[in-house]
Amino acid sequence: MTVDNDATIAVTENLADVHAAISAATCEVGRDPSSVSLIAVSKSHPGTAARSALDAGHRVFGENRVQEAQEKWPPLKDEFSAAQLHLIGPLQTNKTGDAVGLFDVIQTLDRDKLARNLAKEIDHSGRRPALFVQVNTGEEPQKAGVLPADADAFIDKCRSVYELPIVGLMCIPPLDENSALHFALLADMAARNGLARLSMGMSADYKTAVRLGATEVRVGTAIFGTRSART
Repeated sequence: MTVDNDATIAVTENLADVHAAISAATCEVGRDPSSVSLIAVSKSHPGTAARSALDAGHRVFGENRVQEAQEKWPPLKDEFSAAQLHLIGPLQTNKTGDAVGLFDVIQTLDRDKLARNLAKEIDHSGRRPALFVQVNTGEEPQKAGVLPADADAFIDKCRSVYELPIVGLMCIPPLDENSALHFALLADMAARNGLARLSMGMSADYKTAVRLGATEVRVGTAIFGTRSART
């Protein structure tokens, strides 16, 4: 497969810039830079863009849609066996089996029916992806995620009833609000529930998220540029 050398150089440089910014942000608050995992969000970008990042040595990626990931990632994962794939978009219950089969981490668990389906699929397949509970910290009706008031009970049910491997929490703050407030809320919720991992922060606010405890940041535009329109 031919890869545009200029595009590869740009992605490599962008990755280095983001890693440097993460390192600076962690140092500001006395954290180890290695405590933050950079998820390169390759959704809506072609496989060649992901390959550019893979060729640069990056191994952790995020995709928004199961079908798109199925089309893009199997050959890349065959070639780059250490690549880790996170589902960061809403998961339909009828795609649960496909998601468990392909993704190493699913960050968007947010409702009982999905938890039940994931538990069944994990038992059936033997694959056990790490799971994040998505919290709708802004209580936006159009956005996925369990409401903050319901999160503790939902986390407990996922663990005690469905015995799911819940490792952390994820949020996407409202665009028109101070994201720091939402990151702090999520961090408090994770601490209260004994969860060590926090997926929060995107291209516009990942440095703030790191200062407030993010262990995973989801960065797309700052690495790959503006996303292509879906066809």
